[in-house]
Amino acid sequence: MNFLDFIKHTFLQKKTASSDELSPEAAQLINFKVVITEFADNVESSGAETICTALKSCNGLHITYFNEPFNKSFLNLESRSFFDLLEKGQTIIDKTGADVLVWGCREGDKIRLNFQTNLQYETASETFTSILDSLYFPADLFDISRSFPSSLTTLIYGAIISAIAASSKQHKIQKRYLLKKIIAALSSDNSAKQLSIEYLPFVMNFLGTIYLSYSYDSETDKDFKIAKNLFETALSHQDLIKNPIHLGCIYYHLGQLYDATANHITKRPSSYYKGAITNYRLAQKYLGKYTYPYDYGAISYRLSGLFYDYWKQKNELQALRDSVFNLREAEKIFTYALFPEFWAQIQGKLGYHISLLANLTHSSDIAELAIAAYKNQQKIITERKDPYAWASIQEKIGEIYFQIGRKDTDTDALEEALEYFHDALYIFENMELPDASKRINTNISRTSELLN
Repeated sequence: MNFLDFIKHTFLQKKTASSDELSPEAAQLINFKVVITEFADNVESSGAETICTALKSCNGLHITYFNEPFNKSFLNLESRSFFDLLEKGQTIIDKTGADVLVWGCREGDKIRLNFQTNLQYETASETFTSILDSLYFPADLFDISRSFPSSLTTLIYGAIISAIAASSKQHKIQKRYLLKKIIAALSSDNSAKQLSIEYLPFVMNFLGTIYLSYSYDSETDKDFKIAKNLFETALSHQDLIKNPIHLGCIYYHLGQLYDATANHITKRPSSYYKGAITNYRLAQKYLGKYTYPYDYGAISYRLSGLFYDYWKQKNELQALRDSVFNLREAEKIFTYALFPEFWAQIQGKLGYHISLLANLTHSSDIAELAIAAYKNQQKIITERKDPYAWASIQEKIGEIYFQIGRKDTDTDALEEALEYFHDALYIFENMELPDASKRINTNISRTSELLN
């Protein structure tokens, strides 16, 4: 099966050149650090070293081989050992400073590769890869005495680059540039004919992810159709997928594709919202709350944003309720104890979305839930750590108390509002922020008028 024949007719498209270009000298200074762990294998092998050797010819990568001994039984991807995989991977990433960690594990006569990044489930960046995304190859290709096929090296290269969470504008430009070169290389290489059809869904899933990572912000539906075709080709061969989590990953990426398109194409956005929601929910059937909770929670978080955007488009109250529900689902998984920063981000969104719901339903009880969420956010965003952000939250809480006080003629709520407004004013005045201070003074005046 030559999957590259398929790519040649779909993958390689002329793209408008980006106005953001790095000079050759600047690009050479940006190298993404990739750590390849010794493979979990039940036979004597040199698979990781083979991959390291092949990838060292790829531009923009700094390759390191990590062969410290440790028990790799968690690489079976079973739900009961998934937390051990994440924890050990994060430990290696912290130790090595890796942008991407590549795991390798034998399954019968195949080698499975997975890709882990720093804080993979809480990094808000243009990365679409899950650690559960799996790329399979025949194990005998990794024999050090053989030359690893160039097209498969390029495919792994693309999987690595697409997984990277770019940390700066320059890194994003470099990532986009490398992905463009990788797509062109995959479209012209003709050396992967030895892969049989059983590998097709996994290859197509990663080709789709590579293309999505390159074109996620495209403003035309041409790129959407190319990526959709790749993922749907993977789904059309789902009978070859033995483990349902791999099917869940494909639906997850289809959801991400529709999601990204809804944010960047103004034509018929509601149809893309619906497509994203449908595919995300399908993904959650395979990546369940009690089996793979982090993927389930990450999808819930994305669903919340979709329902919120859909509410803004259609003004359907149920969509806003669904947004809050999905944030609550994410909150249960990304907890204060384990994910403090991400938990605080979720609490901030909960505060805002619930406050909108309270205003629309005229419910003081719901408004109190919004206040509780904002106060939770301040467990992480403290006055000492980030005074401006803390004061902004104080202002939001003050506004909710003001709305309760005005609606219910509640003196206690109005007095609470004044207290929160004065806390915010103190910070804004000390930071010499005249516009913010003026806004708060206006809020203080109208609150005082109601009290008098």
